[in-house]
Amino acid sequence: MSRTSTAATPSGPHATAPSVPASPTADPSGGSGRPASSLPDGWEDLVTTALLGTDRRAPAGSASAAEAPAVLLDAAAVATVRRRAGLRPARAAERPRPAPEDPRPELPPAAARRLTMLLTDRSGASDGGRRGAAPDLMELLPQWLAAANAHGFAAPPPALPALLDAARGRTDLRPAALRFAGPRGLWLARLNPDWRFALRSAPGGGTSLPGPGDPERVLRLWQEGLFAERVALLSSLRSREPAAARELLATTWATERAEDRLMFLDSLRTRLGPDDEPFLEQSLADRSRNVRATAAELLSALPGSALAQRMAVRAGACVAVDHTRDAPMLTVEAPHECDAGMERDGVVAKAPAGRGERSWWLGQLVESAPLGTWSRRLGGRTPLQIVALPVGDDWRSELHAAWCRAAVRQRDAGWAQALLGEPSAAEAGGPGAVSLAERARLLGTLDADERAGWVAGFIGTHGLPDAFQLLGVCAVPWAPPLGRAVVDALDIARDAGSYPWSFSGVMGLAERCLDPLEAGHLDALLAVPDEPEDASPGAGGYWSEAFQRLVTTLRLRAAMLTELDPTARPRTHAQP
Repeated sequence: MSRTSTAATPSGPHATAPSVPASPTADPSGGSGRPASSLPDGWEDLVTTALLGTDRRAPAGSASAAEAPAVLLDAAAVATVRRRAGLRPARAAERPRPAPEDPRPELPPAAARRLTMLLTDRSGASDGGRRGAAPDLMELLPQWLAAANAHGFAAPPPALPALLDAARGRTDLRPAALRFAGPRGLWLARLNPDWRFALRSAPGGGTSLPGPGDPERVLRLWQEGLFAERVALLSSLRSREPAAARELLATTWATERAEDRLMFLDSLRTRLGPDDEPFLEQSLADRSRNVRATAAELLSALPGSALAQRMAVRAGACVAVDHTRDAPMLTVEAPHECDAGMERDGVVAKAPAGRGERSWWLGQLVESAPLGTWSRRLGGRTPLQIVALPVGDDWRSELHAAWCRAAVRQRDAGWAQALLGEPSAAEAGGPGAVSLAERARLLGTLDADERAGWVAGFIGTHGLPDAFQLLGVCAVPWAPPLGRAVVDALDIARDAGSYPWSFSGVMGLAERCLDPLEAGHLDALLAVPDEPEDASPGAGGYWSEAFQRLVTTLRLRAAMLTELDPTARPRTHAQP
């Protein structure tokens, strides 16, 4: 044997004491009060010999190379016993405090069993191949958590480890999962480093945030807390007392780092109001360009602010109605320079690559001007009439795109509707929507029913290929007209022999967003259809399988909701 391992377990007749160096003292701690394992008792020599190998370094007491391995193991055995016998008992660790009480009601037994199944069953999850007809249970977990939180239930203690593991692997689950886990979940997360994300994600990093009624604790946490704790404190305070949060921020504003100032300033979006204008106006002179830009953006969302009025004057000077033609037309004269006043008000002077400077400046002025000023500026016309006016010199796209951004920033539903246009329009998005993302943002300013109605009309005219992003902004469950428009479009695509996998994203959305009560209307789609000659091979079977999975998922969602609220009566929808 040329090399030995110190991990071997010594035994047998070789375990004799003479091969171990004698201890200089009978006290295992050496009289120093330290454990014997921390003293130089020859252990390091034994480890070195084992690492080098007995053929290169013979242990003390070995008469020949053949005996060396056995002598080394004997010495290690005795040294191990000696070291362990010399250790003093460690002081017992403090017992964890009991988990806090959760005052919320317990889950109904059927709902608790369902939660366990959702957290542990992965049979329906996609592995990159064909999904089959089984529902994807993990994709139902977010909806289950949302419904359980809406009912105010507490998480069952035995389910907390699996719930925290699920939230660890999926950041989209964390807000709902941690809310459902409640105080016991945070208590448990402190005991396992793998779950420390819960302490960072929860308000206050898992600590209780002081309320406005405790100004001393608020100030101490603001001045001494970690960055995440300060962000959570400011956000929490802002949602309850906007003025108090702003005043707290002002106490340390001048000494904060630029990146921190930007994050703190962003919290003022919550309950933004006219009282925030003086603080934001001062921030326009900040030494950080990003902070200045954010302050300008927030001020432009306040139509009555001085900055918004300055932008209205600048933008108004660039756009006018030309009455000299047979029909009125908008004329645009973009700025020829970006002066110091414009830069102070948040206009970025340097245009991105491939973008003209004048069009870049014009867009920033128009999107920051209050939309209400355009009716007065352009002859009392309504937003719909303004958007319908032709625009000269190819400025139409730039002008309408800026109005789109202004409508989203100022949450102006009237302008959003005008820019979206009719969903059945040939342009598939209205005169001002320059992209699907722009349309989705405009739809976000409308109420849920208006959104659903517009997207249903869009799908009825243009089908599903361009509708995926628009469906993502619609409220869940989808309103009946929208849900039926999606199902009808899927049915049409199936009958046309369309390539089925190209609709898998919409089908997945339907599984999560279609109203469960629509399951009864889909039975006719479960049969395998006759495949047209030009259809993809096997498409009919795929479509049948996908619709079976959709119906099964909808019925499972209906059962989930019933288990969470057994006393609720099923809702009914009018038949089409």
